[in-house]
Amino acid sequence: MLIDRSVIGSASEPQVHEIEKGAIRAFAQAIGDDNPLYHDEEYARQHGYASLVAPPTFPTTLRVPNPQVKFELSRVLHGEQEYACERPIVAGDVLRCASKVIDVYERQGKLGAMTFLVTEVRGEDLDGRLVFRGKSTIILR
Repeated sequence: MLIDRSVIGSASEPQVHEIEKGAIRAFAQAIGDDNPLYHDEEYARQHGYASLVAPPTFPTTLRVPNPQVKFELSRVLHGEQEYACERPIVAGDVLRCASKVIDVYERQGKLGAMTFLVTEVRGEDLDGRLVFRGKSTIILR
């Protein structure tokens, strides 16, 4: 197995991320989404938001490395990604994010053994209220 199962339950230190308008616009452009909530601040305000709204998959950009989990990036395949948002993320938000290893397991593939790493990232506002939860599975070959 490429990652020892003893890392299950290990967590990163929380990291603070300030959500910026430019990052929201760049992400929306990168995914090809021209929704004006993501690009036009005045439009977003007219629709009840304090500023630009981040697309639902924006938390992908909020990297929170776990120092106990080490692997070679060239061996990584994206397996699965899901998000649950308690409220929209908007420019100006300050989020405290931490990741935790949920599971590590191995499966046999056509080319041999593959290790699956399942992590969860939680993003909270500075008052400790949950804003989003993300679950990710990567495959190490």
